[in-house]
Amino acid sequence: MEIIEMNKKAITVLKQWDPFQAGKDAYEHEIIDVVAALQRFDHPVDLAKSIREIYEHSFKIWIPIEKCVQISYQLLAIKFKAKSIV
Repeated sequence: MEIIEMNKKAITVLKQWDPFQAGKDAYEHEIIDVVAALQRFDHPVDLAKSIREIYEHSFKIWIPIEKCVQISYQLLAIKFKAKSIV
């Protein structure tokens, strides 16, 4: 799987994640930032912290880290599959 394909799959997963019940189209900028963070982080907690910061910065609403860890595992599974690590 190429990086472009990995990013498309990550975007699909993130579009389905609606942590604030704002509608799936409410997170366009955050999704772009999270996909960029996915390139930098390989540990689920590190990625989860970044996800929480990105969404909290935009919406000024706190997200429990557990919710961010759940989505980070999904995203890292896509990344590791793309890199043939699994």
